[in-house]
Amino acid sequence: MSEPLLIELLTEELPPKSLKQLSVVFGDEIVKGLARHDLRVAGAANAQLYATPRRLAVLVPGVLAESEERRSEVTGPSVKVGLDANGAPTQALLGFARKNNVPVEALTRRDTPKGTVFVAQVTVAGNTLAGLLGSIVEEALKKLPIPKLMRWGDGDAEFVRPVHGLVMLHGSRVVPGMVLGLTAGNTTQGHRFLSQGAITMASAGGYAQQLLEQGSVVASFEERRSQIDALLTAEAQRQRATLGSYADLLDEVTALVEHPSVYVGAFDAGYLDVPPECLVLTMRQNQKYFPLFDAHGALLPRFLIVSNMRVDDPVHIVNGNQRVVRPRLEDARFFYVQDRRQRLEDRVPQLAKVVYHNKLGTQLERVERIQLLAGEIARRLGGDHLLAQRAAWLAKADLLTGMVGEFPELQGVMGRYYAAHDGEPAEVAAAIEAHYRPRYAGDALPEGITPCAVALAEKLDTLAGLFGIGQQPSGERDPFGLRRAALGVLRILAERELPLSLHELVNEAFATYQRRIGDAHTDLETFIYERFSGYLRDRGYTAQEVDAVLSMRPTRIDLVPRQLEAVRAFSALPEAESLAAANKRVANILKQARAKGESYAEITQSQLREPAERALYDALHESAGRAHALFERGDYTGYLKTFAVLKAPVDAFFDGVMVMVDDAQLRRNRLALLADLRSAMNRVADISRLAA
Repeated sequence: MSEPLLIELLTEELPPKSLKQLSVVFGDEIVKGLARHDLRVAGAANAQLYATPRRLAVLVPGVLAESEERRSEVTGPSVKVGLDANGAPTQALLGFARKNNVPVEALTRRDTPKGTVFVAQVTVAGNTLAGLLGSIVEEALKKLPIPKLMRWGDGDAEFVRPVHGLVMLHGSRVVPGMVLGLTAGNTTQGHRFLSQGAITMASAGGYAQQLLEQGSVVASFEERRSQIDALLTAEAQRQRATLGSYADLLDEVTALVEHPSVYVGAFDAGYLDVPPECLVLTMRQNQKYFPLFDAHGALLPRFLIVSNMRVDDPVHIVNGNQRVVRPRLEDARFFYVQDRRQRLEDRVPQLAKVVYHNKLGTQLERVERIQLLAGEIARRLGGDHLLAQRAAWLAKADLLTGMVGEFPELQGVMGRYYAAHDGEPAEVAAAIEAHYRPRYAGDALPEGITPCAVALAEKLDTLAGLFGIGQQPSGERDPFGLRRAALGVLRILAERELPLSLHELVNEAFATYQRRIGDAHTDLETFIYERFSGYLRDRGYTAQEVDAVLSMRPTRIDLVPRQLEAVRAFSALPEAESLAAANKRVANILKQARAKGESYAEITQSQLREPAERALYDALHESAGRAHALFERGDYTGYLKTFAVLKAPVDAFFDGVMVMVDDAQLRRNRLALLADLRSAMNRVADISRLAA
């Protein structure tokens, strides 16, 4: 008979940012362990995960106290080893039979690739939950993503935080066992202040309800998160305010409380003179408060507090939090006032004292490189290269300000405010903030030529420099965020539709280092195209479509989406499959010809002897002429569709014409015809890649 199994570790406060992941991995590993030992009923309901600041728990339905015994085959020695020259059992075979408690005459034989072997049919006893659960839990704990373990007390047990209680309950019965030096029981603790005392669990299935009723603990992370979200939303509506973006903070706060309540705090409106980003970051990051905004997104002098206490009169809780946040806001105002006493441009020379990378020089040297590259990019885009150079020159100056020193997340943001205060052009101030974008997947892109130029220059300098000193990402490791930088370059070029050559941008980025680093142009371009492939597949294009376009190494990234749409439209044509296969055949013929040292130049019309090759030449000449004009206009779909008429002449050519004939002149002429066919059809994409 199966019953639900409860496992709970009662701990000291767990790391809030990793609590949710710890809970998921813990639950998954427990379920896997039970299934591995046949202690879980097949098809049982999903496990229920519980996680609070002071506990990890999982409730697994359909768990057996003991699995059924089963028949199993044990492979023994080969016949050659098991029988002597007279066919009598050897000591090896007798020992095998004795070990498995099977008479020699009951052994069977089985043929294998390595010869015939003896096999024993044995009965394997079932596994018991009592005998295995402790080790299953221990193994699950070893799989948790914990970067640093700690010890407590006099024992040798290690975990992310000290563990003070262990519950292992199968139905209403305690499963004996030890984990981390603790003996399993059925007693746990509730809320530190609101609980009725120690809680003796009556049954595994009633865990969440009993913990709530007697311990004032909402055990489910997701249920607690939903409660907090509803409380925040309702209170914000009562305040006629909005909450802005708060999902990450919601997860963190959920991991900090067991019995949530929401209260309203306030601060002096005079602090609103400080940039709102500073105040919001202070409240969210340091105090875990939820700032409130008006309907237009402006910060209000109020915030919401998620408390672990539910009281009738929260005045002391509110006052305490208001008292705590005040010095934080005062610090932000102090940094803001002090920072503005020195102009950004006066800070730039001090970047010479800040090392960017020991092989790539200082931040000042980096700024000088970015300045050169940003100016050139702006010039090519038809923008004001002097504005781009000015923005690049000032872009890293806020790294030396007090505010960014306290809150590194505000780099760029504070540079924009300080540049505006210094009287810099609005475009320069905007570029200082935007040159870090996109910071993450889905982040907003820079807007305007100057911000885009500086953002591209900054990312390309990073990529070229680190590739030039051999610091490419390996496996999952990417300590310098080069995958993010490459994707940022691609998104800016593609989504802002900037008419720039990726190849030239990469070359210019390396050139600013003046040969101080290695030549890794090709490796970097390959790396960027690999990122582009993933980006395009995420946008809904098939791997085959992406390969057809990117295999051509297109330098104009902004044109690639249109090329992909053209490939998709071409693939829908009834002639597409045949033409793709023909292209693949042409590519193979030309590749083999080159391997044999064949050379071919222009087509000689007088050498087109067969009607099929003359027909193909005429059809190709006519189609290519019309397609060229469409290509120049950027009508890539029309360009590819133009060649649909070639299906019949191409099929006829391969049916009636031998390419690799003995006559060298005739052979080279036909190779030249195929080369022209492939060249004409593949300006947008390599059509042969669409062949099955």
